[in-house]
Amino acid sequence: MVTVNIIDLSGNIKGDVQLPAVFDEAYRPDLIKRAVLTAQANRLQPYGTKLYAGMETSAQSWGSGRGVAQVPRLANGSRAARVPQAVGGRRAHPPKTETDRTEKVNKKERRMAIRSAIAITANEDIVRGRGHRFDARLPLVAEKALEDLEKTRDVVSFLQAAGVYDDVLRAKEGKNIRAGRGKLRGRRYKNKKSILIVAANDSALFRSARNLAGVDVVSVPSLNTELLAPGTHAGRLTVWTESAIADLEGMFE
Repeated sequence: MVTVNIIDLSGNIKGDVQLPAVFDEAYRPDLIKRAVLTAQANRLQPYGTKLYAGMETSAQSWGSGRGVAQVPRLANGSRAARVPQAVGGRRAHPPKTETDRTEKVNKKERRMAIRSAIAITANEDIVRGRGHRFDARLPLVAEKALEDLEKTRDVVSFLQAAGVYDDVLRAKEGKNIRAGRGKLRGRRYKNKKSILIVAANDSALFRSARNLAGVDVVSVPSLNTELLAPGTHAGRLTVWTESAIADLEGMFE
């Protein structure tokens, strides 16, 4: 068992705690990627075209004898329509809502992926390689009093004392306007992921930290591979509370 320090709200060492066995799991980036892609595929909203898209038109064929192709043409012109082989015609094989786009992953592989993603949060090289900015020893374990903070400014003070607030600023400055049509579809901005805080369920921290750029707060039972490895890239900067470390015992076995 590996022992790590517990820091208080001022960033000082308060005590120590033994890490659960899950932090000894081997690094499996292949399983992590598979688990994340499966989660993303299974929440896709079905999409497809209207059944008669491209068919509701005045186009009729001119017939033979005109020296042109006998494709349907608009009544008030000569542009072809309706047939998929013509410019301006309907799509031959449009996306269909009944298409099954879900993916499956074995239960043991999914649990191994979560354990591997948890374990790699303690690897400083991989966390830094993911782009996170911090000046702290990993894994970072905070005292239980962190869960009782009700003000965002108090959470910011703790993150500054812990040496990880620079990563929140990185996420805040990294907000960009999305390129492409998605700007018009409710996803105008692309936001970077920052710190993941794992705390006890129903704590005040869920509300006090929700407005910090890129910060997510989650309980141990709600942990998943996508939170620990956004974009399939493991090594997210994570802050654990004492109670979260205790709850990890026996989880994801």
